[in-house]
Amino acid sequence: MNKITVNKIDYTGIVSKAVKFFWNTKKRQQKDSGDSSNRGAVVGGKQMDGFVNLLKKVAIDTGIPADNIITDKNYLPGYFRSSKDWDMLIIAPSGKLIAAVELKSQVGSYGNNFNNRTEEAIGSAVDLWTAFREGQFPGQQAPWVGWLMVVGRDSASERTVRNYEPYFPVRPEFEGANYLDRYRILCQKLILERHYTAVALIWTSDEKTYGNLADDISIQRYISSFASYLNGVKDEFK
Repeated sequence: MNKITVNKIDYTGIVSKAVKFFWNTKKRQQKDSGDSSNRGAVVGGKQMDGFVNLLKKVAIDTGIPADNIITDKNYLPGYFRSSKDWDMLIIAPSGKLIAAVELKSQVGSYGNNFNNRTEEAIGSAVDLWTAFREGQFPGQQAPWVGWLMVVGRDSASERTVRNYEPYFPVRPEFEGANYLDRYRILCQKLILERHYTAVALIWTSDEKTYGNLADDISIQRYISSFASYLNGVKDEFK
């Protein structure tokens, strides 16, 4: 992967550390659970904390006070449900919602979990934006809303997935697609439909090997979008 630089600050090392932390945490959770399948890691959570730290540093480097970056009990009201716990929020001193971030991952069990990740991503965005439209966050501009996904690159995720078409054909972009392709299609459509301000999709094979699947959903583009938005609302923190 090329250097990840935003506002002349190099975040490449922090991204690498986040990927390493993801794998180390995942392996430790599997060992502690005594479950050799992926379930021990999936239900354990916390694998994405390295990426929370990355985005927190980007925000602080942009001039956002650390006290306004919320990484615990990050509940926002919804429209179709009472509330949702996001992975990171930025709240201005005035109480305005500046940013909301959701982080997800999947390594293994692609057939069981891909649709769940898709439904979560779409559902969280639609719920938040509908609440915003209905005045749940009054007197403010639209917040920056980001979704970041880490997906394993292995023989299972690179294998072509069968489409089920008993009555109607699927869309042509899904023909011959593997799970990496499906995640790329999902992420690009989340941007196309404006469900999220920015989306990042990172593939990884091990703690030292990772990359982007497309430029428009790269980690570089994601961080750049985040920093640019925060630069534009710094007056909210004076």
